Amino acid sequence: MPDKHLFEYAVIRVVPRVEREEFINVGVILYCSAQGFLEVRYELNEARLRAFAPTLDTDELHERLRAFERICAGRREGGPIGQLAVASRFRWLTATRSTIVQTSAVHPGLCADAGETLARLFEQLVQ
Repeated sequence: MPDKHLFEYAVIRVVPRVEREEFINVGVILYCSAQGFLEVRYELNEARLRAFAPTLDTDELHERLRAFERICAGRREGGPIGQLAVASRFRWLTATRSTIVQTSAVHPGLCADAGETLARLFEQLVQ
């Protein structure tokens, strides 16, 4: 049996009206220290988002989610946050905030392959 490694993940949510606390899950971010893994996977179902929040600026939303990708990649394109250590980038991305893009609480688990686990969680929690 392959070694299992601790991972942490959070669900990425779109919260069009923060005061109402209603949201749609659009992605998952997963961090596994032992595998040096930090990735995000997201998908915007624009028809569903328009039905949920007709005035939502989807171009801006796409840009905010692409920022998650750039920060996870850890290069200059991620700005100052993207150049932090992997664990610090994950903590920054999953910090509590009151904006249109929020993350759930962080949840732990064990995995053999972080990429496969991210795909499975995305399938279960977003699609």
